[in-house]
Amino acid sequence: MRSAEMIIASARLTELCECAALLRRTRARSEEIVDEARALLEEAMDDGDLERVVLLREQLELARAKYAQILDAYMRILQRITEERQEIIEGQLDRGRISGLSGVA
Repeated sequence: MRSAEMIIASARLTELCECAALLRRTRARSEEIVDEARALLEEAMDDGDLERVVLLREQLELARAKYAQILDAYMRILQRITEERQEIIEGQLDRGRISGLSGVA
């Protein structure tokens, strides 16, 4: 991997890490929303408010579905980060071999 390619790969990795941090915060907030929706549903069930139970059950299912989407995106970003890091490491090893280094310290 040439120097320019390394710079681009490092920049890409930095961007992916920033995206992962944003998704991590979004995922945490989404978990809170699911928990809040669950608590509201339980409260409505305890109160015997059937109309509210139906509405809150739908909202809880929607919150769970959105959480699953966020979690999936987060896992995909983490996988891509792992792949990028692996490519950078392989590029560094290849560059070491080209310059005559054995790669063993």
